[in-house]
Amino acid sequence: MANNNGSGKSLESWIWDAACSIRGAKDAPKYKDYILPLIFTKRLCDVFDDELNRIAKEVGSRKKAFQLAKADHKLVRFYLPLVPDDPEQPVWSVIRKLSDKIGEGVTTHMRAIARENPLLQGIIDRVDFNATTHGQRDLDDDRLSNLIEAISTKRLGLEDVEADIIGKSYEYLIRKFAEGGGQSAGEFYTPPEVGTIMSRVLQPEPGMEIYDPTCGSGGLLVKCEIAMEESIHDKNAGKKRTVAPLKLFGQEFTPETWAMANMNMIIHDMEGQIEIGDTFKNPKFRNRQGKLRSFDRVVANPMWNQDWFAEADYDNDELDRFPAGAGFPGKSSADWGWVQHIHASMNATGRAAVVLDTGAASRGSGNAGTNKEKTVRQWFVEHDLIESVLYLPENLFYNTTAPGIVLFLNKAKPKERKGKVLLVNASQVFEKGDPKNFIPDDGIQRIADTLIGWKEAEKLSRIVDHAELKKNDYNISPSRYIHTSDAETYRPIVEIVEELAVIEKEARETDQALQKILKQMGVGA
Repeated sequence: MANNNGSGKSLESWIWDAACSIRGAKDAPKYKDYILPLIFTKRLCDVFDDELNRIAKEVGSRKKAFQLAKADHKLVRFYLPLVPDDPEQPVWSVIRKLSDKIGEGVTTHMRAIARENPLLQGIIDRVDFNATTHGQRDLDDDRLSNLIEAISTKRLGLEDVEADIIGKSYEYLIRKFAEGGGQSAGEFYTPPEVGTIMSRVLQPEPGMEIYDPTCGSGGLLVKCEIAMEESIHDKNAGKKRTVAPLKLFGQEFTPETWAMANMNMIIHDMEGQIEIGDTFKNPKFRNRQGKLRSFDRVVANPMWNQDWFAEADYDNDELDRFPAGAGFPGKSSADWGWVQHIHASMNATGRAAVVLDTGAASRGSGNAGTNKEKTVRQWFVEHDLIESVLYLPENLFYNTTAPGIVLFLNKAKPKERKGKVLLVNASQVFEKGDPKNFIPDDGIQRIADTLIGWKEAEKLSRIVDHAELKKNDYNISPSRYIHTSDAETYRPIVEIVEELAVIEKEARETDQALQKILKQMGVGA
């Protein structure tokens, strides 16, 4: 079959143009649940075609190849029950030639593919292309036809595009959806440069088990595999060498995002186990004794400042995730609750990188009296689990302009790093972008090298011992210790505002508790 990819457009441009064929760039994110499975299915169809052609060379015809694949699905990675009238025609033509009841036809074909491939069940068959709202089609046949035709203009087979290229293009599409996704975008997408820094610093090695408890579209897991492959490539002076892939594990709460993560894994040609469900209340990865399974590396970008976990959720935990002396970080933010889950998911030599709201590094420090969040932070410092903290530039994330931090944990810190924490203030390492800022490649390399080498650099990084952290009431925000310009004498306003809100909330809670006690004593109005 002819390769009609052409050379005029990059795969990324083509994939975005296809997405925009429905209603333009502005509305494309609304239709991501239709667009992503269709492009994914096009990849499956074209790869299946390539596999059929390979079999046909051995048995004499594509017709026989279809028959053999139907009889023995093990001959192909995914068996697609789409048989064109003319076996010489591409498998995708079965979908492309739909002319009547297109939405119904696409849905039927997607469900048939899922029935034949247990790995795809719930991933490509969950979308109804014929769905209606108040009697109106969500995606009418005309627009669906336009989308199918746009997707049809390029082959995505093994001979046309390598897994890493189609994977990068798919990630690009997910990022473009995030740009227009507003507040919901952060639930499924972490900026790629943040993921690259995290994965490089964690230095995953062949065969390691990597876990993301809040995996979104799976980007951080994919980044770990890429970082490992790049490291092996560099060590071998660019020579290709076969190594054991990482074993990737993730859990995601939202069904649509869980499906996205599975598609992302497969299209990158990476095999991982992605479970669905609420990780905080019901983590799916357990050992034979029913206890929490532990991993070599953990990466995560949980939703910041979740406030729907009560003290009872911590007290009732049977998985030893919330130790005495740490435990409940307060109702207003589960950030340190997630850090505790991540810590409990690390094996004896495990390391982790987790993205948190900047306030998680400083809330409660400097306040009179105790603060639950500060108490948990103190526990992590005193148990020497925090290796480094990275303060990011602002306006990188798609659901907030706040900068965010990356907390790096290590259960087996080298002797020379014990009793100390490396703080990196990268707030100025960015370039302006539209709609979001970004960290350029040389900035990514500089930050990663600083964190890996534990290097001090003026206006960028400092090694701080625990005594100084204690003196500052366990504030571990790099912006507190590293000023990035001569004129900078104040902490970021966002941190101050957050801390004032916490102080005000604590004051209200204390006042309510006092009023309750006085009432019980019969004192007061």
